Amino acid sequence: MSLVAEPSTRSSRRRRLPTGMRAKLFAYALVAPVVLLILGLVAYPFFFAIYVSFTDQVVGSVGKFIGFANFVYLSKSATFTAAIWNTVIIVLVSDGLKLVIGLGLALLVHQAIPGRGLFRSFLMLPWAMPAFVAFLTWRVLYQPIGGGINLVLTNTGIYPHVVDWLGQRQTAMGSVIAASVWRGFPFWFISILAALQSVPKDLYEAAHIDGANAWQRFWVVTVPGIRQVVIVTTLLSSIWTANGFEHVWLLTAGGPSDATMVFPVLAYFGMQTQRVGEAAAVSVAMLPILAILVIFATSLMMRDED
Repeated sequence: MSLVAEPSTRSSRRRRLPTGMRAKLFAYALVAPVVLLILGLVAYPFFFAIYVSFTDQVVGSVGKFIGFANFVYLSKSATFTAAIWNTVIIVLVSDGLKLVIGLGLALLVHQAIPGRGLFRSFLMLPWAMPAFVAFLTWRVLYQPIGGGINLVLTNTGIYPHVVDWLGQRQTAMGSVIAASVWRGFPFWFISILAALQSVPKDLYEAAHIDGANAWQRFWVVTVPGIRQVVIVTTLLSSIWTANGFEHVWLLTAGGPSDATMVFPVLAYFGMQTQRVGEAAAVSVAMLPILAILVIFATSLMMRDED
């Protein structure tokens, strides 16, 4: 019996893979579902949207390849130009205000003040509230007749005239930015607060011993300690704001007269008119702007690490 089994045992040993190769195959098998999920849910829609942007596809029709015709048409559209500038303005102004408010509140709550735990929870309410509910509430506040802001201004005598905050070009953009800042500053607040708590207290004590005042300690110790977190928060918040839909659609729907038109709302209008290729071109046109932002933020982080 041993003489019959010996050849098969030897052949099985020859066919057995090395331990290192088996470990690699096992690792690939574990990663494969995630890779397939990313390819199916991220890569395929991404590249398909780029392809559709070069076609004249409409709802119910595959469409044909037309090259850069959609982008040429958009470049000649006043609405598309307004969407570019409005998106840039909303991102720069709203994220700048979120940074100032979030940093100020984080520095305040980081101090040993009474009830700071309750204060932290209260500051997170705008972020915890669903965006749909938050911006509908702001829309009610902005109403010219019966709106909370106009009632406060007229009843207190601060401004006796009723203002149509969302219905005129002079105030529509500022109103959208104010609502966006209120909704988004808690994310900055909690991110910066977490970064502040990770800065070693020994650095503040050493700077104080060296004679640095509060302002100097802020620039020498606090700013370098939270710089990485601020860069990442700026990147994420800028992408979310540029891709944000609810804050514009629920308040102004891009009006009045394209005063608050942004990329996502313009793409949505393209889908409403069933011009899928044109709507995809609007979305793809955002990619260079976001890519520049990502590259810039990544270069700053890599420079800090070096």
